Amino acid sequence: MTETNPSELDDAERRALRAVAALMIPACAEHGMPGADDDAIFSDITASLGRDAVAVRRALRQLDELAGAHFADLPGSAREEAARRLREAHPPLAAALVAAVVRCYYRDDRVMRAIGMEPRPPYPRGFEVGDGDDSLLDPVRARGPIWRKAP
Repeated sequence: MTETNPSELDDAERRALRAVAALMIPACAEHGMPGADDDAIFSDITASLGRDAVAVRRALRQLDELAGAHFADLPGSAREEAARRLREAHPPLAAALVAAVVRCYYRDDRVMRAIGMEPRPPYPRGFEVGDGDDSLLDPVRARGPIWRKAP
């Protein structure tokens, strides 16, 4: 950890986060999908931690504690067990790891193409959304306004 940039991970944290990413979303050669530990995706993950960096770093420390060793040095089954224990004992920390990995994985162009989506931002062209059942909003409409009118 660098004192000047709290979102920058040290080498041990980077190794652990890469191991978590690989565990969460492994590569699939059959479908041509990269894993979340792919160099480009992992680089995006570490560069995009932002406000989640503190929780991610706590989660990585907690994984080491739960495993009784450095998470990245464990064999696969021990990693899976430590991750399961983290999800059960510390859901918010596990959620921070999931958010950090998933948001970057699904913005990778290769992943978008592999799941049949055009790799582009949604604005300004937008995406087609099918017709829904507007009656689902009836309870909200029946509730009435929940705000005060401006003077």
